[in-house]
Amino acid sequence: MLPAMPAPENLPLERLNTLPRETFVAALKDVFEHAPWVAEIAAGARPFPTVAALHDAMMTALRATPPAQQLEFIRGHPELGSKLARADLTEESQSEQGRLGLDRLSGEEFSRFQRLNAAYRDKFGFPFIVCVRRHTRDSILRQFERRLANDIESERKTAIDEIALIARLRLVAKVDGPGKPKTDGRLSTHVLDIARGRPVQGVRIALYEIGASARGLLREAVTNAGGRTDAPLIAGEPLRIGTYELQFYVGDYFGDNSFFDTVPVRFSIAEPEGHYHVPLLVTPWSYATYKGS
Repeated sequence: MLPAMPAPENLPLERLNTLPRETFVAALKDVFEHAPWVAEIAAGARPFPTVAALHDAMMTALRATPPAQQLEFIRGHPELGSKLARADLTEESQSEQGRLGLDRLSGEEFSRFQRLNAAYRDKFGFPFIVCVRRHTRDSILRQFERRLANDIESERKTAIDEIALIARLRLVAKVDGPGKPKTDGRLSTHVLDIARGRPVQGVRIALYEIGASARGLLREAVTNAGGRTDAPLIAGEPLRIGTYELQFYVGDYFGDNSFFDTVPVRFSIAEPEGHYHVPLLVTPWSYATYKGS
């Protein structure tokens, strides 16, 4: 990248439209794994009115390539959780897999990923591809096992669709401009004392991801005067598909009158770009919840 150019996450679309072709390609070469030629082809379709139009042009370039070249491109992607392929990961792939902990799997988890990787590659001839930023580990493993039952053509199309999601997230992180595709979700909550008809202030809330073998603390917050947290529990990124639990520590609020010390609410997320609002309606002796908006 040329010294005069801004940081990758702040590239203005207007400037990308006017850059020399080789500089345009250099700026976007990592949007698709080891495939700067996608940006090279898309450069010829400039100018782009929106970031979404840029993404569409890059995907059009990919989908229009001959089947043999497309298959070679798919095969160039790394396996998930593979220690052997670690040196071949791009910086983006290292970050995406690392944030999910796929670079520090337990021995049992690593063995399971290896078995699934081998079974998938033996059947389809290319690695299993999924947009890991939209999934928990459990969700990825479920996808692995479900997709092993598909035929080769269905999986080739699914791989390209997942690559489109990966590229969309990478592009939105690199380029500023109008018409950005929606890539983030939102998880929020509030607590209402329905016995007194008022929001509850000062209740500690903990958000956990619930996995098959463990649970991990993701966020902690305290309700404000409006009964809400000062910021959403998750925002500015995709909500990972999976199972979660909110722990509401209401005992201190109700004091000696409280039947509950902690209220757990377990729920599932299926739409990474959706808005999930999970409120708690509580009295000293009962509670209710629902999926809000």
